[in-house]
Amino acid sequence: MPTKTTLHRKTNARVCGLFVQVGLYGMGIAYTITSAFSLRAIQKSNCYHNEGHNAECYFGDAQYMLAFGVVQLILSQINNFHNIQWLSVVAAIMSFAYSIIGLGLGIAKVVGNGYIKGSIRGISTSTTGEKVWLVSQALGDISFAYPYSLILIEIQDTLKSPPSEKDTMKTASIISISATTFFYLCCGALGYAAFGDKTPGNLLTGFGFYEPYWLIDFANMCIVLHLVGGYQVYSQPLFANVEKWVSVKFPDSGIIHKDFKLKLPLLPAFKLNVLRLCFRTIFVASTTTIAMLFPYFNQVLGVLGGIYFWPLSIYFPVQMYFKQRNVEAWSLKWVMLQSFSIVCLPLTLFALVGSIEGLITARLK
Repeated sequence: MPTKTTLHRKTNARVCGLFVQVGLYGMGIAYTITSAFSLRAIQKSNCYHNEGHNAECYFGDAQYMLAFGVVQLILSQINNFHNIQWLSVVAAIMSFAYSIIGLGLGIAKVVGNGYIKGSIRGISTSTTGEKVWLVSQALGDISFAYPYSLILIEIQDTLKSPPSEKDTMKTASIISISATTFFYLCCGALGYAAFGDKTPGNLLTGFGFYEPYWLIDFANMCIVLHLVGGYQVYSQPLFANVEKWVSVKFPDSGIIHKDFKLKLPLLPAFKLNVLRLCFRTIFVASTTTIAMLFPYFNQVLGVLGGIYFWPLSIYFPVQMYFKQRNVEAWSLKWVMLQSFSIVCLPLTLFALVGSIEGLITARLK
């Protein structure tokens, strides 16, 4: 008969796993929205360049979401996480490229203005309630900015030793978090300093910048390429988990376990699995559909950040640390970390509620 401790561990593992899978699915939705915004921004940038900055350059984003979905439908047939390392490298390079461009454009704009816009009080609002909702949505967006916990273990599984995977991952985490924090803080601060109350939700797609249009086009194309790879990096672990569960559930099913060879003109033959084809097609189709129904960049990011940030980046890591290091209850370290976790919970809930309010408001407009 299982003990109370064993049941507690299983419950924790299941709850943690649920948040991970929901987070991975949500990343697919967010990346579909963002890629469509960047593709649309390229078209608008060229329109403004040709017709003037005051021209009515309005374009929809549904067709870009569908195009992104088709690309992901093809890429999703890649077998597993180990086969997409090249895609991950391309995505990382693109991420650095558009971050540096955004940072450079922000600096140039502030220098060109000759002064710093904005104030310590933040964006002006007509009511206190509006300010509170905007603050909560901003916290949600900040929470979304650190989704690495969703795939940290999956990445560690692909590493070779020596050196040990733990040491390599620790170094990589420190470097990546430091670089991410640097770029986010600089782009956010410089964007507000450059545009003040008119700061767009996305510097490269909200058209705070119009020229040089070719550089804005290039930066947005880097974003798209980054998201093409990033979608697969976050989706492959979910694919593997679901397909493994189905395979264990139906061990004698020939349809699930059998691979079929497919040969297309001008392309090498590749293996196709019915389970992989059906499930991954449904996954991509559903993320694309939801993105088309709720094409609201900042609000969707805020909701996702509010859902997974506290459990996956705060609560479960703290509890794991207690267990691994045998931290004694009510010791100074235990009290400090528990206090940190407790304080972060209402802040995350505040961000989630505000982001949901923003999403509903945007949908009803």
